[in-house]
Amino acid sequence: MHSTAAPVRHTAGPGGKAPAPTAPGHALRTLRQRRRISQLELSLRVGVSQRHLSCIETGRAQASREMLHALLDALEAPLAERNDTLLAAGYAPAFRQRTLADAEMAPVRDALDRLLQAHDPAPAFVLDDAWNLLQANRGTLALMGLLGLPHATVAGGLNLLRATFMPGGLAAALVNADEVCAEIWQRAQREAMLSPALRGIVDELRPQLPRRLATHAPTAGAVPLLLTWLRTAEGGELKFFSAFTTFGAPLDVTAASLRVEHFFPADEPTRVRMARAVAALPA
Repeated sequence: MHSTAAPVRHTAGPGGKAPAPTAPGHALRTLRQRRRISQLELSLRVGVSQRHLSCIETGRAQASREMLHALLDALEAPLAERNDTLLAAGYAPAFRQRTLADAEMAPVRDALDRLLQAHDPAPAFVLDDAWNLLQANRGTLALMGLLGLPHATVAGGLNLLRATFMPGGLAAALVNADEVCAEIWQRAQREAMLSPALRGIVDELRPQLPRRLATHAPTAGAVPLLLTWLRTAEGGELKFFSAFTTFGAPLDVTAASLRVEHFFPADEPTRVRMARAVAALPA
């Protein structure tokens, strides 16, 4: 992506010293370093000189709104952090942040409902960027019952990452806990680079978890996808693989944070067991 910068005014502090980094410059540098991208690489992505980028980060140059958009886009910054950076630079935020209950979010709610209902009797649920569970289908309720957990487990307020790793949590039901927990933890650490809310939860959980989760390397198996292999309360087994659905080109902070995780039965016994469990739920 290429962008043309507005005229740049270079300044210096007392005695010719460089000024302290400005809030937007500091935010850009933090985002860049968190993603392990050098100034040179970012400057090449955006089509500006490395010196120009350095001046923006250190406060020697004031970036135009267009330049900030280009830099934030190249850094794949979440919409909320884009808004914060624009505000720090004195510009209006680019994206609104509605609640899911807002009238304008009706198409989003409808799409989520359709995705969840269409996936029954297999489990599917809606998460935000901090892994908070916002909504679940009947297949998820049935799965909780098969694991010996109350349906209230999927009520509002559940954080899936905490629920997995807490003592006696969801990880206790995993047959292949080492593989699945390592994948969950490594994915959470990657996503935390893009989500301040998730970053706080990851930092909270990190001291409680074995270090091997962060370095566990997956091994090739008989199937092309990692399976979530669960033990039911009755001693049976269920096998799933998962996929995610997100909204394309979201222009709202809340919409951008949402995703649906779909569990697909990996074998016929799991498919049959889930169908029976959902059929047995109250209407």
